[in-house]
Amino acid sequence: MSRILIVDDEPAIGWSLRELLADGGHAVELASSVEAALDTCRRFEPDTVLLDVRLPGRDGLSAIPDLRALAPGVPVIVMTAFGDLDTAVRAVHAGAFDYLVKPFDMERIAEVVDRALAERSGAAREAAAEQAAPAARLVGMAPPMQELFKQIALVAATDLPVLIEGETGTGKELAARAIHDHGGRRDRPFVATNLAALAPGIVESELFGHVRGAFTGATADRPGLFELADGGTIFLDEIGDAPADVQVKILRTLESGAVTRVGSVAARPVDVRVIAATNRDLVAALRAGRFREDLYHRLRVFPIGMPALADRRQDIEPLARHFLARHLARQTPAALPPALSSEFLAALHGRDWPGNVRELKHAVEYAAVVARGGTLRPEHLPQVSRADAPAGGGGVDAAGAAVGDAVREWAAAARLAFGGLAEPDLHHRAVQLVEATLLREALAHAGGNRTAAAKLLGLDRATLRTKLRALGIDD
Repeated sequence: MSRILIVDDEPAIGWSLRELLADGGHAVELASSVEAALDTCRRFEPDTVLLDVRLPGRDGLSAIPDLRALAPGVPVIVMTAFGDLDTAVRAVHAGAFDYLVKPFDMERIAEVVDRALAERSGAAREAAAEQAAPAARLVGMAPPMQELFKQIALVAATDLPVLIEGETGTGKELAARAIHDHGGRRDRPFVATNLAALAPGIVESELFGHVRGAFTGATADRPGLFELADGGTIFLDEIGDAPADVQVKILRTLESGAVTRVGSVAARPVDVRVIAATNRDLVAALRAGRFREDLYHRLRVFPIGMPALADRRQDIEPLARHFLARHLARQTPAALPPALSSEFLAALHGRDWPGNVRELKHAVEYAAVVARGGTLRPEHLPQVSRADAPAGGGGVDAAGAAVGDAVREWAAAARLAFGGLAEPDLHHRAVQLVEATLLREALAHAGGNRTAAAKLLGLDRATLRTKLRALGIDD
């Protein structure tokens, strides 16, 4: 099924064309003006556009570049009731695929559309086979993203320190890269590091470098990440995890424009723009004494807040299409993106996405693998993880609820299976079922050590041995 956009302000023509093409198995959208057509393209990327020339407001031919910007490579079939030379020349120069004069034969329309779709498919496959994966970038049309883009544009032209704050998975590093790529340091290094991923004992050495002999096994001086980023940008992700002594040195570097390698007293000048990011509440860390107030204010010269996916749900579909295109472009050979069913998109919109854009990306990639090139459907999505249950027993509560549901289901089935017996004894049967599973899990967790398993269960070893024997469990 292909997606076709018809742009015509005559309702009768739009209706006739939609009926013709829908009968051919295509998904069809109608628009009566250029503005409406561009809005439609933002949510419904067409495979072919049938475009009238004379429309209310803006001229149809002038919109072809804008339509192509929203749907790259889309064939545009121009329709007009005024088949003069000037219109034909303008249509050709604008890159129209074909040019039809009203009134036209419906069979001719179907033939031209089929030819346009065939050419679109061939061109797209060739492009997909040749191009590398699309670059990772910030994607979004929602108002919070438009505000983010404006902030990035404003601060990119400066060298101010930036603190990017937001939940895990919202794209903080992509925002940092965008600031770098659109600023005056774009041709210089962009060096990124995650402080939470570095062992506490090596954070200082990684950031500021060390001299020979400063660490066991060091055979040569080694520059740190600040020096490697000289002239460019250093991105310090999870700045809230920086140890106290490292916070002091980062502050000193920001104030002096120089670094001192571990084991040295010589300061080395560096010209580095610093962008930091965190998913922590740094104000709470300040109050608790875990983060320096002077460093906080030195980094937060220009704060940027990353919106959670929950605050920009209209971006779920364009994000899903972007991630799918990137995933497939990395495959060998590259493949055209399969269709995303309306049910699949509805399922995406129905999820909470506590992991934000990163979780959505992984879910789309998972679904693409499971679908094996076919249309993506809800059943291709991964199961919702319980890893995000609240700390302090939330996971146990959720599992307990699942056990309750399972017991109710088992009880209903057991009543049917055993209810006619003189002694159904559902309680004994249920206890045996649950106890056998619990004992096996405890033994597996303890590696078969009965003493450790008994301790975990709160039983003495002899009682455990008796229960195992009674249940016929041979570990």
